Amino acid sequence: MKIMRKLCILLVALAVCSPALFATGQIEKTQGTYTIGVSKIVTHPALDAIEQGMKDYLAEQGFSITYDVQSANGDISTAASIAQKFKADKSDLVVGIGTPVAQALANVFTETPVVFGGITDPLEAGLVPTYRPNDGNVGGVSDKNPVYDQIKVFSELTGAKTIGIVFTSGEANGVQLRDLVKQAATELGLGFVEAGVSNSAEVKQAILSIVNRIDGLYVGTDNTVVSAINSLSEVCAQAGVPLFTADPTSAQGLDYFMVWGFNYYKHGRKTGEAVAQVLRQEKTAGELGTIFITDPADFELWFNLDVAAKLGISVPQDLIDSAAVIQRGGKTIQR
Repeated sequence: MKIMRKLCILLVALAVCSPALFATGQIEKTQGTYTIGVSKIVTHPALDAIEQGMKDYLAEQGFSITYDVQSANGDISTAASIAQKFKADKSDLVVGIGTPVAQALANVFTETPVVFGGITDPLEAGLVPTYRPNDGNVGGVSDKNPVYDQIKVFSELTGAKTIGIVFTSGEANGVQLRDLVKQAATELGLGFVEAGVSNSAEVKQAILSIVNRIDGLYVGTDNTVVSAINSLSEVCAQAGVPLFTADPTSAQGLDYFMVWGFNYYKHGRKTGEAVAQVLRQEKTAGELGTIFITDPADFELWFNLDVAAKLGISVPQDLIDSAAVIQRGGKTIQR
């Protein structure tokens, strides 16, 4: 009886003290096929590129993974239902691509690792207590852009005195982006006009409501807005307003003037690296902290010189030479 009692005490002590077995935000198994739930706020090229980059990286690393990929279609209640589904299915790890779905996963999973990608500010969104490594179960990769520099170059090239933005008013990522653009415009002495939407169906009406009051439109990494970016491109082209987008993956075929932002496939590979560290038990999800991408090689600069010519905008040759993609004469030139 004494031996059994001591054994029980030992097992309890191990459960409490052994982070290798029971740490919050850590995978308990070390081999076999993992089940990973992937939740995306909407389906559009940038988020699809994150998903694919992550999957490709993990496949190259030799992991055996069964994925359950779900889209919330921009709906918060659907995001919550997806999180509950992953919990019922006992996913080994979950990935949130986009702020609302990552928030939904973090609300449901308190010990299972939650890795995020494609999120501007996870601290502002309440996903993490600090950008630094911590003892929580949530961590991942931010796609926070150099908004001040983007607005500065855009306004200098176009001569725009008033910058407009369409943003998702009910999404932390969208509101944070709006605030960053507003702050940049204020610091640069520019006017600022905003239009809020609650879903992608409202995007066209929103841009129509402000297009005659702006000199340039900034489109950032607001997932709901980017999913309807064709409407923004169409209205801006008709009004003769230059369009800037920070999402190269959604720019093909648009009447944009300038693109400067992340290569989201590379962003997905960074997310895959984060997932791999958790699967290998090198770090817990919290110990990942927030990973900010600063390598210039992970950004792309594009110019549509056909649109520039229509708008009477001259692009310096040094910027043209540094661009990854040039649209000229109806052709796409990739460097």
